Amino acid sequence: QVQLVESGGGSVQAGESLRLSCVSSRSGFIPKVMAWYRQAPGKQREFVARITAGGSTDYLDPGRFTISRDRAGKTWYLQMNSLKPEDTAVYYCTDGAAWGQGTQVTVSS
Repeated sequence: QVQLVESGGGSVQAGESLRLSCVSSRSGFIPKVMAWYRQAPGKQREFVARITAGGSTDYLDPGRFTISRDRAGKTWYLQMNSLKPEDTAVYYCTDGAAWGQGTQVTVSS
């Protein structure tokens, strides 16, 4: 069973940056899609960013977030800049089949 483990969350002030990481236990091939979602208290989980095996990317907020991955497709990252209080949420990574347990991001004003 594939396991995904997120890290890099924390508490920051508005305007600061964080870099989240997701490490996959899967090996042998690159997932077609590697993505980040988030869920704020009382809200539904929402899409944040996605990167394909070919390197194409999509974003909820392309001006502040950047997704990247390593060549093996075992680790992918979410660089978040100019964080806002509304970015406060639990951030989850997924490869389309498995989900991580999430990492908390808290942004205070």
